[in-house]
Amino acid sequence: MKLSKNQKVFIIMGPPGSGKGTQAELLAERFDLYHLETSEIIEKNFAIAKKGDFVKIGSKKYFLADEKKLRENGVLMSPPLITFWIKDRVNELAKEGKGIITSGSPRTLYEGKELTPFLKKIYGLKNINVFLIEVSEKETIYRNSHRRSCELMRHPIIYTEKTKQLTRCPIDGSKLIFRKDDTPATIKLRIGEYKERTFPLISLFKKYKLNIKKINGEQSVADVFQDILKIL
Repeated sequence: MKLSKNQKVFIIMGPPGSGKGTQAELLAERFDLYHLETSEIIEKNFAIAKKGDFVKIGSKKYFLADEKKLRENGVLMSPPLITFWIKDRVNELAKEGKGIITSGSPRTLYEGKELTPFLKKIYGLKNINVFLIEVSEKETIYRNSHRRSCELMRHPIIYTEKTKQLTRCPIDGSKLIFRKDDTPATIKLRIGEYKERTFPLISLFKKYKLNIKKINGEQSVADVFQDILKIL
């Protein structure tokens, strides 16, 4: 299935807390794209899962209770399961003629090898752009240990002197909450997972001849966004 329209695909990469989700939301609104959040897909499937539920891919069963434990401990979930869920959602969006932006996928070489040719076939090579938001490990730990999101729509709230006293989302009014897996130990584990399993995707993308642009993530949200727009 090849889209007839010149729809775009933006892949936003970066370590935990680099602002991928925030930039994805801004770009989705600016370019009328669907923000495909891996975490949202995962959480929706966990929310409806019953005891003993599993997804069978090939000859292997992936039990959702086991996958949930991996996620809560800061370890990346099984790539075949994530890829299965993402492909299913991308197919739905492509049928609707929508371009997409991802801020948490792909996360492993397995996912990259499965999803990159899949996206190229649907959207075309020239319509896929990769942005790598670079942030130091120290900044990553600080941001993750302070970040919150709203309970209703998952709006990310940047931690600043002006926002640290907020208890409600300024956009929809719902309660602001911390992620359960945003503990110092788990954050460091996620950083290690990113370095070992996600960052190597950059080399893979180069082999597929994708357009990759690096962005300084240690700026304000507005400045990072402007840097991306300048490139586009």
